[in-house]
Amino acid sequence: MTAHAAEPTPAVPPMPERNPKALREAIARHAPQLLPDFDEHWKRAIADTFDIGPLPAFLARWWVEYAIARDPQLDAHVDDLHHRAAEATDYAVAKALLEEVSNIRYGARELEPGQ
Repeated sequence: MTAHAAEPTPAVPPMPERNPKALREAIARHAPQLLPDFDEHWKRAIADTFDIGPLPAFLARWWVEYAIARDPQLDAHVDDLHHRAAEATDYAVAKALLEEVSNIRYGARELEPGQ
């Protein structure tokens, strides 16, 4: 029996600098499926209002969204957890699945640029 080399997994891109321009560029390059929602949220929350007050919350939300979406395996895992929670008939099971999602999202917000 011959050993097979493991399939090379594409590297997860690093987190960008923590600013709207760098985050948008990273999303456009590595998670383009998020771009329409990112742009619409930016327009609605920041650009159309000329108010930068919501900027920290905007960055926090999209930092986590990108952190998950940039890693296809993690993104699929989070989607699976959501799906299983939605289908669960036992409250404790659904709660545990959603707590796991919450823990993943919480950890993602702690990532630093370059990680």
